[in-house]
Amino acid sequence: MHKKFDIKPVLSVFWESLRRYKFSIFLTIFLTIGFSILDVIAPLYYKQLLDIIVNKSPSLNIATELASVFSVIVVLNLAGWAIRRGAQFANAYLTPRVMDDLTKKAFSYTVDHSYDFFTNNFTGSIVRKISRLSRAYEQVSDRIVYELLPLVVTLTSIIIVLFSRQVILGTIFSVWVVVFLSFQIFIARYKSTFALEMASKDSEATGFLSDAISNESAVRLFTGEENERGRFGVISDQLKKLRIKNWIFDEWINLVLGLLAVGIELGLIYAGIKLWQAGSISVGDFVLIQAYLGSAISRLWNFGGVIRRVYDALADASEMVEILDLPHGIKDKPRARKLKVTDGVIEFRKVGFNYQETRSVLNNFNLRIEGREKVALVGPSGAGKTTVTKLLFRFMEVTKNAIFIDGQNIANVTQESLRKNIALVPQESVLFHRTLMENIRYGRRDATDDEVIEAAKKANCYNFIIEYPDDFNTHVGERGVKLSGGERQRVAIARAILKNAPILVLDEATSSLDSESESLIKDALSKLMEGKTVIVIAHRLSTIMKMDRIVVLQDGKVLTTGTHAELISEEGGLYKKLWEIQAGGFLPD
Repeated sequence: MHKKFDIKPVLSVFWESLRRYKFSIFLTIFLTIGFSILDVIAPLYYKQLLDIIVNKSPSLNIATELASVFSVIVVLNLAGWAIRRGAQFANAYLTPRVMDDLTKKAFSYTVDHSYDFFTNNFTGSIVRKISRLSRAYEQVSDRIVYELLPLVVTLTSIIIVLFSRQVILGTIFSVWVVVFLSFQIFIARYKSTFALEMASKDSEATGFLSDAISNESAVRLFTGEENERGRFGVISDQLKKLRIKNWIFDEWINLVLGLLAVGIELGLIYAGIKLWQAGSISVGDFVLIQAYLGSAISRLWNFGGVIRRVYDALADASEMVEILDLPHGIKDKPRARKLKVTDGVIEFRKVGFNYQETRSVLNNFNLRIEGREKVALVGPSGAGKTTVTKLLFRFMEVTKNAIFIDGQNIANVTQESLRKNIALVPQESVLFHRTLMENIRYGRRDATDDEVIEAAKKANCYNFIIEYPDDFNTHVGERGVKLSGGERQRVAIARAILKNAPILVLDEATSSLDSESESLIKDALSKLMEGKTVIVIAHRLSTIMKMDRIVVLQDGKVLTTGTHAELISEEGGLYKKLWEIQAGGFLPD
């Protein structure tokens, strides 16, 4: 069963961007109608020219009459050329601006989606959908301005002219136009289901390619080349079958259209001959009919392809429109205020959180972290450590009760102000494919070069940066791939130092590093933590021994708290068990 889509939401999105340029729209449409009408008027003078030549003998008066008609033809052609160019200039002004508006709108709305949205969608597919929206508008706009609107004006004008010459000619042509257009519109609507299916499968293929290529190191390490080829081959074969089905269907359509075109041509020729024999039309009328017929068939033959391309473009755009229609998972309240951090006191008050409303992660979770206190969260995998930090950032919303910072419910403050006051150094630091200067400055985008360099020195990354030929102007590659893990981590710390937020979260920031990198990072972190409220998540317990307090989590609850010395002295305590079973300072998963 084919999935159908409604074109109205797509057109509504297009119109929202279009209506800002109403004068340009009017000018484009007005000029397009103008040159289309002139294209129909000009053949009338060719008819007149031919009738003069056929019906009158050469003379001075005839030459003057021919020259007069020819002058009108020249003026009409020059005017048509000038108006056509004007319409194209107007459209050239309009289309890029609307495309730019649509792209910015799609990007702006997408980046405001929640953490869950991005974890549930392929990055490559999202990028493809954003770019498709503006390209779809370009396709639709071009088809309307350059083909559909001229078609409507031309056919209407031809019908009016033919009815004025002979009612029977106008009637035959009008009936044929209705049949031809009805067939093409019906087929185009039917084929729209194929277009949507192809767009969906194309997005799936793009998403798979993005996933496989971005994880190419894992593919090589686990010798998964054949597996990935096989999986992609299945998707590619499905896309191939859809394309073959689509194109063969097009050929059947062309077969029917060809028969309709031959039918109208023969029909009008026959009717024209009969009318000429009866003296109802002249030789010039006969030629006029042929000129109009050639123009109409050419335009109408393309009409089906135009409509199908419009539907294809709308189908491409519909996937992005679905994202635009999808409400943001995390929203600021209508009158949300900016968070004001004075001491940096964090309180989880009987917080509950469920994944997908079924899996309980935190249950009646209570925790108070004093201002400038350095607290470590430990516990077995699944205890809820990472969930606590995600809820603090409002990447996800609590299911029950609330989290407070300096007495302010974080659900009632703006997300921007919340995240400006919290810095994060994650386990795997991902960098932009930009320069080192830009990556560090991302912590505070109005920072001077000197402030960036000072942050790099404090994070112990200045020395390796200046070893590059372009030092701070060195591009780090996609996701920072040109740097080692320790170097990426130190750049992330420099970014956090520059941000200088009063609350700091370290999510296993020293795991999986060599001893030298760990030593440099520990030194950088000690500078970063000065004067801040700090939450540390670490499997390596040896890294948190000097924390002010260690909070042991189990099954989404606080089991116990204390210093390392206090917890290690508790016989039978979970923390002591975890300490004793470590191998090399790591907690087993």
